[in-house]
Amino acid sequence: MNCNMVSVVMFTRDQRSIAAFYKAVLGACAGMKPIVLALAAAALAGCAASSAMRCPPNERAAINELIYFGTGTPDGAVTEAQWGEYLRDVVTPRFPQGLTTWRAAGQWRSQDGSLTREDSYVLNLVHREDGATEKAVQELIETYKQRFRQEAVLRVKTPSCTSL
Repeated sequence: MNCNMVSVVMFTRDQRSIAAFYKAVLGACAGMKPIVLALAAAALAGCAASSAMRCPPNERAAINELIYFGTGTPDGAVTEAQWGEYLRDVVTPRFPQGLTTWRAAGQWRSQDGSLTREDSYVLNLVHREDGATEKAVQELIETYKQRFRQEAVLRVKTPSCTSL
């Protein structure tokens, strides 16, 4: 590897990959002055951490969010009626502009190491990225975990471009 490969970092947002790459660059570029490496690292970290999407003129930047809610509880399973109440009372007031949901079957490894297979509900939200929306998503996740005594709720956020 030569020192010209530093620009590769700009194409990833995975902070672990960036850290590993910096370590490799520092090893390969040991002859460079430390200030040059520090400035390059700072500049590239800013580029990699930016989540701003560049969308075509007829589209707008948004977050496509998938949230996976397991249905297994200590007392049985979350029923369709309970899920419907949760959507009506907790999710819809926070996301009145719309949402999509569907049933799924999945598995995950719990904190004790056991493999858990259970039915799930998936909630798909497409929204702008801002503090109020982030707070709303955190609230609906925490409410579900408390109400249905869940160990975890999986959240997957993906930058996207949308149009109607």
